[in-house]
Amino acid sequence: MKFYLSPLYLLITAQLTACAVGPDYERPRTVLPDTYKELKGFKQAEPVDEFINDQWWEIFKDATLNALESQVNTGNQSIAQAESQYKMSQSMVQSATAAYFPTSNATATVNRFKAASGQNIAVNGIKNLFGGVISIAWAPDIFGGLRRQTESSIATAQSMAATLHALRLTSQATVAQNYFQIRTLDTQIKLLNDTAETYQKSLNIIQNRYEAGIAAKSDIVEAQTQLESTRAQAINLGILRAQLEHAIAVLIGKAPSELSITVSPLTTAIPPIPVSIPSTLVERRPDITIAERSVASANAQIGIAKAAYFPNLNLAASDGQQSTSLSTITSQGARYWALGPAALAIPLLDGGARSAVLQSSIDAYDASVAGYRQTILTSFQQIEDNLAALRILDEEIQVQNKAVSAAHEAVKLTNNQYEAGTVSYLNVMVNQVTALNNEITAVNLQGQRLSAAVLLIKALGGGWNKTDLPTKEQAGGSIKWQQFLPIPLNVPSKD
Repeated sequence: MKFYLSPLYLLITAQLTACAVGPDYERPRTVLPDTYKELKGFKQAEPVDEFINDQWWEIFKDATLNALESQVNTGNQSIAQAESQYKMSQSMVQSATAAYFPTSNATATVNRFKAASGQNIAVNGIKNLFGGVISIAWAPDIFGGLRRQTESSIATAQSMAATLHALRLTSQATVAQNYFQIRTLDTQIKLLNDTAETYQKSLNIIQNRYEAGIAAKSDIVEAQTQLESTRAQAINLGILRAQLEHAIAVLIGKAPSELSITVSPLTTAIPPIPVSIPSTLVERRPDITIAERSVASANAQIGIAKAAYFPNLNLAASDGQQSTSLSTITSQGARYWALGPAALAIPLLDGGARSAVLQSSIDAYDASVAGYRQTILTSFQQIEDNLAALRILDEEIQVQNKAVSAAHEAVKLTNNQYEAGTVSYLNVMVNQVTALNNEITAVNLQGQRLSAAVLLIKALGGGWNKTDLPTKEQAGGSIKWQQFLPIPLNVPSKD
């Protein structure tokens, strides 16, 4: 037995240390900018070495938002699906590494037969033949095709892990955006309701003036129209608020009926956001890592395609017992063994199939490199977009607040003129509508700025780091001894 295992051990060791055909992987080169174009005028003038925490939403200091975000990881079903898909990719790594080792089968046979009487060596009568054999087969990975397949599977598993992180970040950012939009709507609804109360007071004054013969009937009708229109706007905003609340419920893994977010005005301030230096971005964004791991997997596929040009060696051995009687099947005389067949398959002609596969793998690699570089460019675009949005919206809010103050002053002046009888009530209405629209715009700008802050954090990676990826060893998951048994044990339930 030692005679058989020693060469086997040497061959396994040799295939794990030998060189594999195909190119060794190197991350594609990319040109990264030194700074961000739109950073000028932002909170800090230069990028900093400080990074965003993975609990990034806490910088907004909103207890309700914190409570919602804490449920994303545990309740979101899309994340649960991605976790299962990552585990599937780990199993594929285990399947790829299993091909390094020999396979063994045990076979038991029973034959009952009668030989033809016309043969030179005839066995008289009906006979039984019992047999049992253990066979071992092994295809050593001499040229590295299996190693390249393992590399590809590991890169795919790491890509799936990064996909899980990217989905988690996207879900967290969407919850924050929807939450701040709800708070924006709450503020607008309160603004409309408060304005409606003011309009109701104006209507009461006009009715008193009408009864006193000072105001016209048309003034009452115009005031009533304005009041009910404002109330209708407030009611209509409730549709979008309900939809956003339902969306958040689904994102945290609850039915819409299980979540109710209390009404509260928008009071959240824009927190300082540390903008890391551009050279670290490729390490901070999971989508860039997904693209980079796809490049690594495609590179390994080139090696697999090249390995197909080389011979395949298959080794086999068997040891068994055979007898016409069960009582003698374990005797020494019933034993037989065989080394082989040993087969060396050398590929010759295939109509260009291998060449087509190789060229296809090279083209797929080139495509993945272009996709990787495009992902990086898109990442910088998203950061620049939201830096610009935060800066410009801040300037716009300052101007808009002046417009709100001016509109309120115009309402006050026009109302005094109406009471003095120098202008009609229509002039008052026009200025009131202008003031209300300016206030609604100001609230919208605050909500847009909060949304841009969330998107900037997401564009910066949301506290993720490439070191969070599983290592090559971790990508294959944990292998338990039960996996090597011929029957499945402790199989998890499907429920």
